[in-house]
Amino acid sequence: MDQVQEAVVLAQQEAAHATAQFLQKHGDRDACGFAWVTVYEKGSTKMGRALIKAGFSKAYGGGLQMWNPSGNFTQCITAKEVGAEAAAKVLTAWLGVKAYAGSRMD
Repeated sequence: MDQVQEAVVLAQQEAAHATAQFLQKHGDRDACGFAWVTVYEKGSTKMGRALIKAGFSKAYGGGLQMWNPSGNFTQCITAKEVGAEAAAKVLTAWLGVKAYAGSRMD
């Protein structure tokens, strides 16, 4: 499933761009935290195996997750949330699955 790999790479690029734009506009001055994207897909399905191969891992609460899809080293939770939301939109549009952005404070 090359389409999955392509979609994940594009989602990461969009997340990185959205996070960088947020930081440029607002700075790195919010609370510390984490953000991720969750796709509620079993790892045993064809789509699930392709997502795992593309960098997702099994989520504690079910489905598959990719933490910090932007790859940015900021601790600003809001910037990371913006990136995760951008990635979720790309994955939903490209793969036809519902992807959700999640976050929590550190």
